[in-house]
Amino acid sequence: MSIQKIAQLAGVSVATVSRVLNNSDTVKAKNRDRVLQAIKEANYQPNLLARQLRTARSYMVLVMVSNIANPFCAEVVKGIEEQAEKNGYRILLCNSGSDIERSRSGLSLLSGKMVDGIITMDAFTRLPELAALIGDAPWVQCAEYADAGAVSCVGINDVDASQHVVSRLADGGRQRIALINHDLSYKYARLRERGYKSVLHLRDLAYQAVEYASDLSAAAGMTAMSKLLATEPRPDAVFAVSDTLAAGALRAIEKAGLRVPEDIAVVGFDGTELSEMVSLTTIEQPSRDIGRKAVDLLLNKIDNPDAPTERVMMNWRYISRAST
Repeated sequence: MSIQKIAQLAGVSVATVSRVLNNSDTVKAKNRDRVLQAIKEANYQPNLLARQLRTARSYMVLVMVSNIANPFCAEVVKGIEEQAEKNGYRILLCNSGSDIERSRSGLSLLSGKMVDGIITMDAFTRLPELAALIGDAPWVQCAEYADAGAVSCVGINDVDASQHVVSRLADGGRQRIALINHDLSYKYARLRERGYKSVLHLRDLAYQAVEYASDLSAAAGMTAMSKLLATEPRPDAVFAVSDTLAAGALRAIEKAGLRVPEDIAVVGFDGTELSEMVSLTTIEQPSRDIGRKAVDLLLNKIDNPDAPTERVMMNWRYISRAST
């Protein structure tokens, strides 16, 4: 399929199609939509090498994720890919596993000009190491919100969301609210724990219990919940920092012969499809919108290298289900 044929299908000039492929902002919105629809219908694949030679761009974005098995991360990546493709870009996905050597290998694509920019979803504490490797290349940190620094980022207010969860549980009469957290090298884990502890302090609730899961799996959530159940007094509510951990907690409570929510209420975080499947109360993050916004921030940085740093807070939503 040639660019001439795409122009014919869309009812526009070849020059218009070329401008759309090169992400020019001089194309009218209706014409851009017609061209993109024609490209989609024809399954057109532009010659990326020719574009790179012509524009000095690869039209590729590197996306580095610490754990692609995390359903939240997977949803964010879907949003990234959708928005990238809408703007004529493709993504290269690197599952770094929070390993600096694997990150270094992926980031070598920057120096080789194989990617135009990078989106990271890694632990906040690793940003200085990453910054040393990335240098001045266009970069957006996704989901791990930074209050300062030169890196643009997009996320939610984890403290507010966490405070809302614990306040709702306390308003419902829960007196012994426990937290299942994860790795504190991640800023979201620290912020959600801060929100949890602040409400306990404000409500003058004496009970406080935090278990740290080894990873963000249901099995790790089950292990953490089992430890909480072995303590006296046991909690009457549990807030887990991810839906997968909360799902594991539900299983541990069931195995112990206890009822949810009568004996123990459970709340998760992220709003993944899993939460709906197990009827879990949760904080829903706008995961795909976070990914889309990260792409917008990155493309702006690619087009305008001197653009100021942007920090975007997205809205979250509390979803009440049968677990509370």
